[in-house]
Amino acid sequence: MKIFGVAGHSGMGKTTLLERLVPEITARGLVVSLIKHSHKNIDIDRPGKDSYRLRESGCKEVLLLGNDRWALMHELRGAPEPALDYLLDRMQHCDLVLIEGFKNGDFPKLEVWREALGKSTLWPEWPGILAVASDVTPAGLASAPVAEGPVWLDLSDTASIATFVLLHAVKR
Repeated sequence: MKIFGVAGHSGMGKTTLLERLVPEITARGLVVSLIKHSHKNIDIDRPGKDSYRLRESGCKEVLLLGNDRWALMHELRGAPEPALDYLLDRMQHCDLVLIEGFKNGDFPKLEVWREALGKSTLWPEWPGILAVASDVTPAGLASAPVAEGPVWLDLSDTASIATFVLLHAVKR
């Protein structure tokens, strides 16, 4: 199993890129999974549903199985967030796990960045950023990145981004 990260400020288009990237990579014959880290509270069940009621009653874990999928919900109940390695150990075998978030993780990442949103790049503060996928080229920027910076990729060129990801993904 190999891993590769996709990073960027909120609203930059990470999910939109991932929606294009996953089919491009699976079309190359690989099995892809994803871990997404969110700083928001998430719920995959709703108040009033049996799984919600039982989870709220104090269960540490609730596994919900339906006709098309299953989901395991694990309550942290104040415990610290688990490490990425802990979560990766719970993933079924696949060829590639794409990771969104885990900004301090020591693994290769691609940053999604759009100049029009007016935010600075995450590079060089975040570790592991090898490339920036953007809708502008470094030459088109008012202050071009330094020569030793990351590779710049065309955000619309999904095939080239997929190739870059597959070449730089690392075994975990």
